[in-house]
Amino acid sequence: MVLLPASRPKRYLNAAEGYLMLEMPEQALRELSRIASTDRDSEKYNRLAGQAQQLAKRYNEALEAYQHAYEKDPENLTTLMGMAWCYKRTDQLPLAISIMEEAYQHHAEEPTVLYNLSCYFALAGDKTNALSWLDRSLRMEPALKNLIKEEPDFDSLLGDKDFQFIIESAGDKTSQNT
Repeated sequence: MVLLPASRPKRYLNAAEGYLMLEMPEQALRELSRIASTDRDSEKYNRLAGQAQQLAKRYNEALEAYQHAYEKDPENLTTLMGMAWCYKRTDQLPLAISIMEEAYQHHAEEPTVLYNLSCYFALAGDKTNALSWLDRSLRMEPALKNLIKEEPDFDSLLGDKDFQFIIESAGDKTSQNT
């Protein structure tokens, strides 16, 4: 195998990132595979590999890559949310919740963190936490209300009067902000 100049790994990382933006995980993985094994220890390489495996629905492989990225940068929001997503899809909901709680510690200002916590608590059957996080996320970003009707994580709460109240209240906030 021929060793490549140092600029090439960066080019492959950038190409992989571009393919991920286009939701083309196999092409992203191909670009990442071009990086010499000695240059695969970076946070970015592992985060991108995690994202590509996640998009390809290979959640266990994604978790492995995300774990390596997490070891390098435990506060990276993309890594934390990717890990939680994959834990949820590998039936490890308590770990998904734990990772999202960790994400909240570092990114309390990010409404999607609160929204995802709400989703995971709803799936876990914890109505109190689900509604609390949902209400807080909608107060921060009322437009998140638009995601709820397409969100199967909330199926168990659809007929709940408290859930409906929070959604209706968010609608009131949306109209006040315009």
